[in-house]
Amino acid sequence: MEVSALAEELEVTTETIRRDLSILERQGQLRRVHGGAVHVQRLGYEPTVNARREHQTSQKSRIGRIARDYLPDGGSILVDSGTTTLELVRQLPADLAVSVVTNSLQAASLLVDLPRVELMLLGGRIRNVTGAAVGSWTASALASLRVDVAFIGANGITPEAGLTTPDQAEAEIKRAMVDAAAQVVCLADYTKVGRTQLCRFAGLSEVDVLITDTGLDAGLAAELSAAGPEVIRA
Repeated sequence: MEVSALAEELEVTTETIRRDLSILERQGQLRRVHGGAVHVQRLGYEPTVNARREHQTSQKSRIGRIARDYLPDGGSILVDSGTTTLELVRQLPADLAVSVVTNSLQAASLLVDLPRVELMLLGGRIRNVTGAAVGSWTASALASLRVDVAFIGANGITPEAGLTTPDQAEAEIKRAMVDAAAQVVCLADYTKVGRTQLCRFAGLSEVDVLITDTGLDAGLAAELSAAGPEVIRA
């Protein structure tokens, strides 16, 4: 539905329609798009990495480029599994000198070719859906770490629930990553905002920066920012 058509049919202003659509998006009942909104249904399954890689590709690439501004000069970073965090890895400068800890097989396969990166791959049980290491081995290793920046992904983001993901094992590792970092940067395209998944792993007050894209409504971006993080729409 288009904002202008809804305003005409309901005999209200376009500002009222935009506000109401933002509320419905936060409830997960629709997805805001330029000029209006489309119907959204909660997925009954968790998409694989390969399936998600083809979704919102240009937005994820822009998010990855913006995320480079938060790389420490030297020091250490954590890179979570996921296709958006993977875009950051794809765009790391070839001469970057940094220690990188990751639980992502896909990220590790790219990082191993960067000559000045000290790569540390977290061990554990590998989820075939996401290629992420999870479980007690992974959590135990993270408990002894303290990194400068953690780049985290999320499947759902709302002002009320914070950051959520469908799988409990991955939520536990994401939680451990948040605890291990001096600064937390969340990378997520706008389609993740307004959704709430099964497992909550962090509140927005624990996130320093949320990098998303311009598909996110400005009003909703302001609400997210009021809950804690700096919100950047790439």
